[in-house]
Amino acid sequence: MANTDGMALVDKYYSDYGSRARELKASGSKVLGYLTALGPVEIITAAGAVPLRLKGNVSEPITRADAHMETIACPFIRNVFDSTLKGHFNYLDGMVMPHQCDSTDKTANVWAYNLELPYWHFLNVPHLTDDPSVDFFTSVLGLFKGSLEKFMGREITDEDLARAVEAHNENRRVMRELYSLRRFVPPLISGVEMMKVLVAAMSLPVDESTNLIKGVIKDVQGRAANSETTSGPRVMIIGDQIDDTAVAEIIEGAGARLVMDHISLGSKMYWPDVDATADPLVGIAERYLRKVKVPTTFVASGDTYEENLEARFGHIREFITEFKVDAAILFVYKYCDPYGFEVPAVKGFIESTGVPVLYLEDEYSTSTLGRVKTRIEAFLEMIG
Repeated sequence: MANTDGMALVDKYYSDYGSRARELKASGSKVLGYLTALGPVEIITAAGAVPLRLKGNVSEPITRADAHMETIACPFIRNVFDSTLKGHFNYLDGMVMPHQCDSTDKTANVWAYNLELPYWHFLNVPHLTDDPSVDFFTSVLGLFKGSLEKFMGREITDEDLARAVEAHNENRRVMRELYSLRRFVPPLISGVEMMKVLVAAMSLPVDESTNLIKGVIKDVQGRAANSETTSGPRVMIIGDQIDDTAVAEIIEGAGARLVMDHISLGSKMYWPDVDATADPLVGIAERYLRKVKVPTTFVASGDTYEENLEARFGHIREFITEFKVDAAILFVYKYCDPYGFEVPAVKGFIESTGVPVLYLEDEYSTSTLGRVKTRIEAFLEMIG
């Protein structure tokens, strides 16, 4: 299907990741990189900086990172660190590293020492979601805000934060609108195209990201209705930072439709909004701690194991129903303990809805895609 203007711009930002941030840096803006879905973009935006979510390159072998970082660390973390050492993000003014897992926590000093960025901040994110944890995290965000004020040389007011919250909530609303076009049979936007949109969107300032998504929506809505009566199984992919089209291409190349995701640059990012609160930092803290569904945040809701599973994964059942999902692929990176420990629970929960699940443990690299392709094709043929 030919690209229209919106998708052509997506292709540009996907293929040359960070190119817009590089342009903004050249024009005098400060660019702050962040890792994971817990990067507090609202505060970075409110400070007047450009937030850029860091990604690696699955097609590029790790050649420099292993001299500084142990090889049993998360392959995603190692790959991104390798990219920074090679100068792919040499326009960064600083970086914020949220504590989400051992690979972020235990390698933070390695990043800080080797990159020698003008600004560096480690964000101490708690793993519980009770009221004392929210209070603690609100204070942690206050320290982050204060350090940014010092670095940027300007005060970040509550009004600045409220405007940034509103802008990012609008960005999420528009992205959810684009997601809704995947509910059609067949979906109006392919899984490969959607992956490119998700990657491109996280490389832009929030208002530009929102405009990009609106352009894609306009393009997609203008497509002629497809007369197909059958469109293959409708697949949902679940995992962490899957930020390349390679797996989506395998799924759709096998005749299936990738219609939904629960990944950390996809629905995990765009479904939960920040509530408007008297102190904007409280609303931000509550979003990241209680609403963003990552396995390192423990949600103890209910008196039974089943009630706890519902609190943790109930939204996945809703996605399965809303997007008419026929099968799920659980894609976990090697050495990722948080996602790995959660596999039995989430796999069992999804299977309890009647949806078959393929569990894959792999690396953040195209070098192993051959075996991934074989397993995905066999799975799709089996559920046929």
